[in-house]
Amino acid sequence: MKAALALVLVAPILAVPSAAPAAEAVSSYVSTRPGPGRFALAGAPVLVDDADYPGVVRVAGDVRTDIHNVTSADISDQKDPIILGTIGRSPTLAKIIARGKLDVSSLQGKWETTIEQVVDNPLPGVKRAFVIAGSDQRGTIYGAYDLSRNIGVSPWYYWDDVPVAHQANLYVLPGRHTQGTPAVKYRGFFINDENPDTGTWAPATFGPGKAPGYPGGLNAAYYAKVFETMLRLKANYLWPAVWGRAFAEDDPANHATATRYGVVMGTSHEAPMMRGIEEWNRHAVNGTDPYGGNGQWSYRTNSAALKAYWKAGAERMRDQGIEGVITLGMRGNGDTALPDGDGIDLMSSIIDSQREILKETGLIGQPQVQTLYKEVQRYWDKGYRPPDDVTVVFCDDNWGNMRKLPDPSLPPRSGGYGMYYHFDYVGGGRDYKWADTANLTNTWEQLHLAYTSGVNRLWVANVGDLKNEELPTQFFLDYAWNPNAWPVSRLGEWTRQYAAESFGTRLAPAIAKILDAYGHLQSRRKPELLNRRITVDPAKDITTDSSAVVYDDQQTPFSLTDYDEMNRVTDDWLALAAVTERVKQQVPAAWQDAFYQLVYYEVKDTALIYDLRRAEFTNIAYAQQGRAATNAVADRAEALFAQDQAMSDYYNNTLAGGKWHDWQLQPKIGYGNVARYGPNAPWQQPELNNVALPDEIFPYLQRITVPSGSSMGVALDGGSATTLPSFSPWQSQSRQYIDVYNKGTTPFGYQISSGAPWLSVTRASGTVTDQVRSYVTVDWRRAPRGTQSVPITITGAGSTVTVRAPIADPTLPPAGFLEADGYVAIEADHYSHKTGNWQLLPDIGKTGNGLTPLGEVTGSKLDYTMTLTSSGPVKVTAYLSPRNNTRPTDGLKYAVSIDGETPQVVNVTTATGANDTTMNKQWERNTSENINATTTTHTVAAAGTHTLTFWALDPTVIVQRLVVDTGGVKYSYLGPPESRRA
Repeated sequence: MKAALALVLVAPILAVPSAAPAAEAVSSYVSTRPGPGRFALAGAPVLVDDADYPGVVRVAGDVRTDIHNVTSADISDQKDPIILGTIGRSPTLAKIIARGKLDVSSLQGKWETTIEQVVDNPLPGVKRAFVIAGSDQRGTIYGAYDLSRNIGVSPWYYWDDVPVAHQANLYVLPGRHTQGTPAVKYRGFFINDENPDTGTWAPATFGPGKAPGYPGGLNAAYYAKVFETMLRLKANYLWPAVWGRAFAEDDPANHATATRYGVVMGTSHEAPMMRGIEEWNRHAVNGTDPYGGNGQWSYRTNSAALKAYWKAGAERMRDQGIEGVITLGMRGNGDTALPDGDGIDLMSSIIDSQREILKETGLIGQPQVQTLYKEVQRYWDKGYRPPDDVTVVFCDDNWGNMRKLPDPSLPPRSGGYGMYYHFDYVGGGRDYKWADTANLTNTWEQLHLAYTSGVNRLWVANVGDLKNEELPTQFFLDYAWNPNAWPVSRLGEWTRQYAAESFGTRLAPAIAKILDAYGHLQSRRKPELLNRRITVDPAKDITTDSSAVVYDDQQTPFSLTDYDEMNRVTDDWLALAAVTERVKQQVPAAWQDAFYQLVYYEVKDTALIYDLRRAEFTNIAYAQQGRAATNAVADRAEALFAQDQAMSDYYNNTLAGGKWHDWQLQPKIGYGNVARYGPNAPWQQPELNNVALPDEIFPYLQRITVPSGSSMGVALDGGSATTLPSFSPWQSQSRQYIDVYNKGTTPFGYQISSGAPWLSVTRASGTVTDQVRSYVTVDWRRAPRGTQSVPITITGAGSTVTVRAPIADPTLPPAGFLEADGYVAIEADHYSHKTGNWQLLPDIGKTGNGLTPLGEVTGSKLDYTMTLTSSGPVKVTAYLSPRNNTRPTDGLKYAVSIDGETPQVVNVTTATGANDTTMNKQWERNTSENINATTTTHTVAAAGTHTLTFWALDPTVIVQRLVVDTGGVKYSYLGPPESRRA
């Protein structure tokens, strides 16, 4: 036996910490306690046949290292072994099977499937063994790494410095264990948008690329770390980095390393025939190319050269034995539309020629895909269908919303369907690259929709640098493996398990709550977009005119004056950061680096950015008003920016002993400064000559010269110069306030006088140095019923200002949601009655939960009882998730009615003018705002109790909230706070 097996001995790569966050059993089939029939892992030799796949031989070393790092036990030949083997490749496994000791019938013909079993007397002279048997190479590898995960080794041990909790003893429970067969055949990700982080850090860490003249290339040492992490996550498929990089050329060992690990290689949507686009760009220069052509990436003008180029890629795949999925079709160079046009005949000719090359090279039986990214979907929409064995890959819109799904009326394709999804993006309306911004419920809903629509052959996600996108990447891959294991009701459990893998079960619940809240808050708006306000020009038709969408890249999207919105959103982040700080104090020292990378940095620094933006835009507003406090607020903004930079500096120079030097270079604050970095600034990261610039505060802070003396200014809640927002006992908005501020350097005394004894003002008198905020309240026990307008007089610094406080104390009996301040706002799941089957989607909304219909939508509706204090025309705005029309219909539709009137049907696709193929500004508006808001107008005959009804006319509609505007709704990003409910 020993002659037939290789005993793998590999030096440990994980340090054993002195303190562990948990000491309990870590999985369903591994325990820390002995018992009958249990197999001891500590010190067990890991045995594998030399004749097995190279990937299996290699992974045995990782398993041995992992067990040693957890237990600190040295290998002993006297202990019962762990045996890894692949059916058809392992002679030892074949002997065990032949002796009737292991039934592998359930593995026969399966894809990437494993069984793990403690076997008695598996071989002569061997009393017991823990056997990990795979149906194929990756089946065995996944079984091996599953054992590693179950003994406490995080898949992110390298990328996030997650240590292992020491366990002196580990035991495999008796019985037969399996992870099942993956639901999606090819599952993986795209390393993309890798500058500046990976592009700077990786060559400095692993050495330069090996292609002459291209030191920024990523070599096999870097990709080995990526491949290992993929396999630990049960991924099998990779699109390698493409920004100025060529996988095959940057290191001749790259493809061989993928083969040695057992990873399936692919190329992105713009790179056909197993060749990265940079392989063309590096050699097609000065009007020539190596294939006798004119150097143009054009099938119309340079087809012979392109065919030769593609054939060389196919021959390399064949000759090197590369396992890969071949991309077919063609896009323009540089991730753009094909300059040759979008005729079906052209695309058909391109794919036909590529298929002919595959026949000539003997690769026609290899898996092939056509990815319908951006404009390429037009070919499909116009009726083009690639050969039936080609997998058609549908794509999201780069912001997590699928664009197309299989038409159930079409016959099945033997090649099936795939999906390309994004957790990172470079392009309009703006890059988002810095941090994980995925809302797990939102991601689940789209993955679930795709899978249940028959998309199960290939899934790939754009994960940017991979690091910083750990949570969504792992969820994407876990769900692809077994969608049925993770219904929406178990998402909280998934997050707890994810947290427990890195931080143990004791801290997992608290960390999971932080991560769930983080995903919800981040999904409100990408951090990169916090200095852009998007409005619609009312003089233009948004359904047809893109110029109706107006960007202001020097304004906050949140209201500084209404609904206390800027404070509310910022305080949400600060509260989450405070919770994270408290949990951080409980994290053992050995886990602090991991906590910083996986939790603390993204939460804390996002909170800093929100606080910075609040100070920045408050400063700009104060400067316009001439407030004496202007410069102090600028000081605060600069101090917050310094804290952000200090966090990046710690990441780049101190974290994990300097391991991540120059990793955190990604700018996220200074977007939009055209004067600094050119016309692409509205969407592109701050960069010059393709090199990221240091971050800065933009728009710039303003400082003023404060004159001597004193001068009083008055500012009101709501932004009006004369009138406060209406007061009502039914109001849900925050307390109305008056700011009395100084425009000079000398303090002054002030007095605020109310015109009614039941209307009171806090801090009604005193001294103003910079500014004073006073709140106005009504004693509703004493206030008269009906409507009033009460004067409030402010005096100080030799001037007097009188403002009005409108009072509305309704005489109507309250029922349902109550109108106040000119609106009724309702979260979707707070219905009075529902008809049909609806799925609750927790925290998918910017302000709460969402609802989507299930099954047959006919008659599916939600009723909301409300009390309106006014009559006449009202506007109802429905806030929907910004989904695209994935079905073969003319748009995504819902309907609204009040009090049983004929429902008004809204086609949100046409009403917003958004086009997910051309990705026009209307589409940018919807995705940037992460909402699709459309409005209908209705007439209410009389004040009183009414019923608002929302009708789902499409199964992919997700309603988040409804707002009834009776004349008082002001601009805000989230919409007004939810109304009180009687």
